[in-house]
Amino acid sequence: MKICYLPPAIAALSAALVCSFALAQSWPTKPVRIVVPAPAGSSLDFVARVLGEKLGAKWGQPVVVDPKAGAGGVIGVDIAAKSTDNHTIVIGFPGPTAYGPFLYKKMPYDVVKDLVPIVITTTQPNVLAVNAALPIKSVAELVAYGKANPGKLSYASVGNGSSSHLAMELFKSEAGFEAQHIPFNGSPPAALSTANGDTQLLFAVASGIAPFVQNGRVRQIAVTSAGRFEPLKELPAISESVKGFEAVAWNGLFGPSTMPADVVAKINADVNAVLADPAIRERLVLAGMSPGGGTSAAFRALLDTDMKKWGGIIKRLGIQLD
Repeated sequence: MKICYLPPAIAALSAALVCSFALAQSWPTKPVRIVVPAPAGSSLDFVARVLGEKLGAKWGQPVVVDPKAGAGGVIGVDIAAKSTDNHTIVIGFPGPTAYGPFLYKKMPYDVVKDLVPIVITTTQPNVLAVNAALPIKSVAELVAYGKANPGKLSYASVGNGSSSHLAMELFKSEAGFEAQHIPFNGSPPAALSTANGDTQLLFAVASGIAPFVQNGRVRQIAVTSAGRFEPLKELPAISESVKGFEAVAWNGLFGPSTMPADVVAKINADVNAVLADPAIRERLVLAGMSPGGGTSAAFRALLDTDMKKWGGIIKRLGIQLD
């Protein structure tokens, strides 16, 4: 029998590859935790639960959706960044990832070094909505009202540093009107404040304001995508009135940077499979979202692009949260 000799370095690499493959094949070995850095009932919570139902069946382990709201999403993302069990991930969004390094003087994690983007779950514009009692049915009417009534408008956001906060600051700057920012902890209380008239307008994803649109207390008037958004095609884009305006939000799964590459690849592949399910796609589209998917590298590229774009906008507008 012929015995092949492998140099120690190659033998070690081969052993590591075998171990990595074995880990991915056996993963998960216990319940998987999806941290939601927003309240229960938020759009992030909705996406995590929609995916979690299918992923739990695919993985043969429960998927625990764990809302951990606070600090504009930083608290929830930090939990995943510091996790070491290879079974904790977070459904992130731009606020505590793409925007955070420019908004805060100090963060408890380094977005680039401590997190690995796994897969984009959804992309969606925010919807510009107003309290239905206001005599406003278009972007032009809102801008005119704001200019004619200085000091009378306030806007809700789903949190300091969120896309609903920064998109409104960019919109105000480019349209030339003022409104006071009132941050809330997630979309449910933010939408309620506008429905009650405590604030007069907000940006939020469609699912976050849907109940109040349906009962006639909130009016949708536009979307933040560059052009019309197919699930809400009856709404004009803000860019039709404010040239060049665009502020698209996204959600995606992140893990700690220490998570083995094969586990990242497995989660990515399985989420892509779930997102390809017509029933899942329909649920997300009905909630005003475009199903995501794609590679981990594509998600990293999106994160890098948004960090460059919004880092410049944040500096130009002088927004600081510390």
